[in-house]
Amino acid sequence: MTVATLSEGPAILVGYAWRLQIEAEAPVFVEGASYAGHLRLKPSDPTLLAELTSADGGIQHVTATVLELSLTPSQTASLTPGRVVLDLVRTDLEPDLHLGFFLEIPVMLPVTRGLSP
Repeated sequence: MTVATLSEGPAILVGYAWRLQIEAEAPVFVEGASYAGHLRLKPSDPTLLAELTSADGGIQHVTATVLELSLTPSQTASLTPGRVVLDLVRTDLEPDLHLGFFLEIPVMLPVTRGLSP
């Protein structure tokens, strides 16, 4: 069975930092666990736009029910307006464990841009 839930969250603004907190209904995010996620235009696209990992701070454990995802301005700078997709995998288990959800995130071109050299 496939279940789709639509939740509102922040769009990615090209060239700006982005943050999103994911909250689960049950305590499923283990402190000390390792997570990774790939940002792509669509699931079938072979081109990796950005990688988020717990090792580089792109995925941070907040509580047993909350993870925070983030992208740096340099990671969003090359994105084009439209939509991107992202999912998460727990990588400290053997085999890796897909967390079973996909995010579709709007990407917008901000009006104010180019302020940083």
